[in-house]
Amino acid sequence: MMMPLTTVDLVATLIFIWLLGSCWRMLGAARYYQIEEYMSRRYLRWHFSRIARALPARASAVALVAISLAFVIPTHALAAAAAIIAPLAASLPARGSPVKKRLVRTARLQRLLFGACLCSIGAATLSYLVLRQLAMDARTVLFAATVLGYAHFILAPLWLVAGNALLRPIEALLRRRYLRQAAATLQSIQPKVVGITGSYGKTTTKTFLREFLRIRYHTYATPKSYNTLMGISLAINRDLAQDFRSEYFISEMGAYVEGEIARICQLTPPDIAIITEIGPQHLERFGSLDNVQAAKYELVKHLPPDGIAVFNVDNPRIRQMMERGYPATRLSVSRLLSPEQARVQGVTWLAEEVEQGLDGIRFRASHVESGMSIQIHTAVIGIHNVSNLLLCIALAHHEGIPLRDIALRARRLEAAESRLAIQRSAAGITIINDAYSANPKGVVSALEVLGMQPSQRRLLITPGMVELGELHAQENYKLGEHAARHATDIILVGREQTAAIYAALCDRDFPLERLQVVEHLQDALRWSKQHLRAGDAVLFLNDLPDTY
Repeated sequence: MMMPLTTVDLVATLIFIWLLGSCWRMLGAARYYQIEEYMSRRYLRWHFSRIARALPARASAVALVAISLAFVIPTHALAAAAAIIAPLAASLPARGSPVKKRLVRTARLQRLLFGACLCSIGAATLSYLVLRQLAMDARTVLFAATVLGYAHFILAPLWLVAGNALLRPIEALLRRRYLRQAAATLQSIQPKVVGITGSYGKTTTKTFLREFLRIRYHTYATPKSYNTLMGISLAINRDLAQDFRSEYFISEMGAYVEGEIARICQLTPPDIAIITEIGPQHLERFGSLDNVQAAKYELVKHLPPDGIAVFNVDNPRIRQMMERGYPATRLSVSRLLSPEQARVQGVTWLAEEVEQGLDGIRFRASHVESGMSIQIHTAVIGIHNVSNLLLCIALAHHEGIPLRDIALRARRLEAAESRLAIQRSAAGITIINDAYSANPKGVVSALEVLGMQPSQRRLLITPGMVELGELHAQENYKLGEHAARHATDIILVGREQTAAIYAALCDRDFPLERLQVVEHLQDALRWSKQHLRAGDAVLFLNDLPDTY
């Protein structure tokens, strides 16, 4: 028995409206899927971490009302009108937090949305065909169509995962072709490849090394924070393919799990490796510091026997890497050891007489075995940058760059974007921008820089550190202890993730009238504009992505 035509039309209308709402919700979720680099497991973990994401309150409420009215309202037309209004109300854009990273409409995204739409439309069509064949009265039809429409709306973000799975063979084919193109380009140019890895300090070290090597060699470094397999291949295909002059190719290599750096090394076989730091950054994803150490050592393992490895041996785990004895040529640097300790431990380069001021950092870079040294002065700030500079000095000198030229170039160095960069606003306020990413060592340097500012008001704005796994509370508590010493005013962004910082500040008797907790960065910015005056300073410490 077929349903009356009018009821069929009603079912089609209901499902179509819910489908439109689903598409809108799916487009919004695609931004987060893109932020999570199209990795379904990470995206699903984010999506289901809060019930408000998985079950939007307004959509659930209006669907419940429409379902109830289907049985309460005696008039078929009124019940139908309520059922149609429900998906329209559910689909209205909700007021959300300010967007930090907008959706980038790449070819990959367009393919993803196409696959997701195929899955979504297929499910909606199936729902319509099933309802059309069932013998039900009008009220039951309204109920069933609304329930199925609501379910389709709720599942909208998951169609992205389904679409990604559907297109996986095509993406794999395109990925292989793209990687082959990048590998062929490198093979044609044959530059000396420098791989840089570590839990933090990669981008800054890459920036410094590029400037030192450019004194004598044509050098290309991957832009910004391009440190994934596809990001590096994009840089090669986009930039190096048009310029065959590069003698050195500096590739920042990042990882979230073991095996990622090994895959990058297969694309860009390294001649030189630099290991900056091993720490709890992304510990939540790695699971343990042993796993972090193993992942970073993949870069050293992929060096040829005549390759060069440069180690920051102030980090005990990196010292263990060096002590494995591979490759034969190993350079090591330290800013913490004494000259006697450095000689005993076989350290190659040492930073002595380290000083930090408002005009930057100064230290003497000394070659331990020969005794030669050079005074380094740079406008870059942050004591941790002494180690980053020393790694670059060690390699640049090994590659034939005179120390005098290195010292001259060091005076012109600038901080990498959003990494402890200082500027003065038109209103005379000192802005210390360390918003890219925060790590346990970097936050200490950043807060010390804030404390050096000769300001009546030294404001810290931070959401704390994330992805530290079981060390999250411990490390953020330490951040709060340091902040209490160096800041006069503090704004914490996000109550849940900054709870440990708040606890530390209370334990340190930080004045509560100078401590605020806000939900969004925009709230902190509004307060700073209203209350900061010329001569004041503000430190932006970390800026979480939209997935937090």
